[in-house]
Amino acid sequence: MGSFIVDGGAPLEGFVKVSGSKNAALPVIFAAMATDGISEIEGLPDIEDVRIALEILRAHGISVERVGRVTYIDTRAARYITPDPAYTSRLRASTYLIGASLARFGRVVLVPFGGCNFSLRPIDMHISSALSFGARELGSELVAKRLCAADVTFAKRSVGATVNSLILAASSEGVSHLVGCSLEPHINTLIEFLVGAGASIEQIGDTITVRGARLHGSRVLIPGDMIEAGTYLAIGALSEGRVSVTGVDTQELSSFCAPFLCRGMTVETSEHGSSFHGSAIGAVDILTAPYPGFPTDLQPIAAPLLAVGHGGTITDTVWPERFGYLGELGKMGVQYSIDENRATIYPSRLHPGEVRAVDLRGGAACLICALAASGRSEVRCADVILRGYEDPITKLRALGARISYKDKS
Repeated sequence: MGSFIVDGGAPLEGFVKVSGSKNAALPVIFAAMATDGISEIEGLPDIEDVRIALEILRAHGISVERVGRVTYIDTRAARYITPDPAYTSRLRASTYLIGASLARFGRVVLVPFGGCNFSLRPIDMHISSALSFGARELGSELVAKRLCAADVTFAKRSVGATVNSLILAASSEGVSHLVGCSLEPHINTLIEFLVGAGASIEQIGDTITVRGARLHGSRVLIPGDMIEAGTYLAIGALSEGRVSVTGVDTQELSSFCAPFLCRGMTVETSEHGSSFHGSAIGAVDILTAPYPGFPTDLQPIAAPLLAVGHGGTITDTVWPERFGYLGELGKMGVQYSIDENRATIYPSRLHPGEVRAVDLRGGAACLICALAASGRSEVRCADVILRGYEDPITKLRALGARISYKDKS
C-alpha cells in the first residue's frame, strides 16, 4: 500500500462536490444481482469498495458497463458461483450476497466477509433473517428452493440485516413485515431501487411492509455522501479556512454539526453549498447512535476537532471498540484516554508525524491531522482511505492542500 505525503498547516478554501454515497451504492449494487434485466445506476462513486463489489458481480457472469455517470448492470446471463474470498474478505458489504444470491440463485456459501477491523462484526442477524424467509443451513451454505414472505423483528438496529431482509422480502412470494429496521437515508435509496424493480414497499417509522415480486431491472440515482461531506467540513474548520461542500442533502449533516453548534461553531448554507467554521468555546461531548443520531462513521472525523479545541468525549454506542485509530492520532500529538466505549480527547497541540490508516474513517482522521499540522507528515496504508473517498488528492489540491501519493515501491 502507498502513502499520502502531506505538507500541512495551510488554510484550505474552496468548494468540494461530494461523490455518490458509498453506503447507498453498495446495497444497490448487490440488490441488482437479485433482478433479471438491466439496471441503470447513476452516480456510483469511483472508489475501491465499489470496484470490488462490481468485480464480485462480474464473477457471477453479470455484465457491468460504465458510460459517463451511469453504470449499467445486466444480470440476464447471471450464474451462480462460490464467492471468491479474495474479494469478499476485503469488503464488509459482501454480506449483502446473503440476500442477493439467495434471491437470485437459491443458494449462497458463507465465505469470509471483510471490511474494517475495528470491531467484531457478526452476521447472526443476517443468517436469522434468511432462515425466516425459508432458507436452511447446509454446512457452510444457505439454500432455499423458494423464498416465502416473513415477519421479521430485529433485536437491534442493523443496516446490514435490514438491507438483506429488504432484498429477500422484495424477492419473496407474499407480503413481509420488517419491524425495527434501520432508518439511515441509504436504506431509502435501496427501497427506491427495489420499487423500481417491481416490489411494492411501504414504510411507517421503523416498520417496512414489502410485497415481493419477480424483480426486473431498475434505475436509481445515488445521493451525495454524507460521510465525505462531513470529512471535508472538518478539514476546512481545522485548517481555519473556508471549505464549502455541495451535492449532499444539508439536512443529513445536522447530526454531525449539532454538538459543535452548541459550543459556538457555525454552519453557513447558501446556494453555493455548506461550510463549517469557528472554534468551540468549550468541551464537546459526542454520543453516536443509529440514525438520526450522530453517525459512528463520523466519530473518528470529529476527534481532531475536539483535540484542537477544548477537548471533549466520544461515546460510541454503535461500535464500542472503534477507537483503534486514536493510537495513530497520538503520534501526531492528540492526547486521549479510553474507558470502555468512551474516549476522552484532551486539548492538544498537533505536530506532523508518520502514521498508519488502521481503518477507513480512522485513516481519514489521520489525514485531517496531517493537513492541519505544520510540517511534513506521512499517512501510510493510504489505499485504505481510497476505499471510501473518491480522488481525494485532486479535491484537496483544489482547496490549496499540498499532498501527493507515494507508491510503496
